[in-house]
Amino acid sequence: MKDTRLAIDRIELLQTFVRIVESGSLSAAAERLDTTQPTVSRRLQALERHFGVRLLRRSTHAATLTPDGERCLTMARSLIDEWDAMQEELRGSRLAASGTLKVQVPHALGQEQLVAPLAQFLRAHPEVRVEWLLGDRPPDFAGEGIDCAVQVGEVTDPNVVAVPLYELPRIVIGAPALLGRHPPRTPEQLRELPWLALQTFYRDRVVLHPVGGGTAQRFDIRPRLRTDSLYALRSAVLAGLGVAIVSAWLVTDDLRDGRLVHLAPGWRAEPLPVQLVYPPARFQAARLRRFLEVVKAYGQSLAAR
Repeated sequence: MKDTRLAIDRIELLQTFVRIVESGSLSAAAERLDTTQPTVSRRLQALERHFGVRLLRRSTHAATLTPDGERCLTMARSLIDEWDAMQEELRGSRLAASGTLKVQVPHALGQEQLVAPLAQFLRAHPEVRVEWLLGDRPPDFAGEGIDCAVQVGEVTDPNVVAVPLYELPRIVIGAPALLGRHPPRTPEQLRELPWLALQTFYRDRVVLHPVGGGTAQRFDIRPRLRTDSLYALRSAVLAGLGVAIVSAWLVTDDLRDGRLVHLAPGWRAEPLPVQLVYPPARFQAARLRRFLEVVKAYGQSLAAR
């Protein structure tokens, strides 16, 4: 019994250390852990005595990692995740999904399209809390404690598990005021228009494929505006500054209501894959498994439309 209590105490010390780092201070960590600042301080001191190293530089308002603390943080997160997952695996169906799930999602999808599966997941698992982080850069799983991420485009990291979800069709759009009475219907006509670009996926060259199959058409562009925001790109097109390639889902209402026009409808850009990525682990927390199930099912429903 004493050995079991000792193991649990050490996990608790590691959990406190991780919460201090994530919260930025001992007082903020105490609030998140629903305990007192002296208790958090005692746990941190006990952990530092156990390892014989200084993990944090502490001041009145903040706590920053030492080099030993940085190494400890990565390993602590891994151990905590495996401990939680192992408990859930061994207890099986008797244990409901619980705890905090940290998810990174692209800005546009995370504000609109992926809110539906998020809401479904939260309703189904009331004991889970979600940190829904918007970001278009590759996730830093170890450094930021991210459990999983949705990525658009190619996944280049060989050290993660990538689960294909669905594809994002991309089309060329423009505002009626810019186009005149005869909107372009061919790539050759598009070439002559002012262009705007989503620099994440194209900057200086446009590649369009015929919808029914065939030879792709390529031409260079000199964008009047480059941006990494899909929303900013849409707004700039609505303002009549130029034409652009965007994900079709974002402009469905604009096309229906006539605010934008689908240009060269017989042509489209290469669709972008959407994938769910997460680090491999021997044990997987129930909250992560359940989230994967919900998002995969949502992706399959989109792909079937």
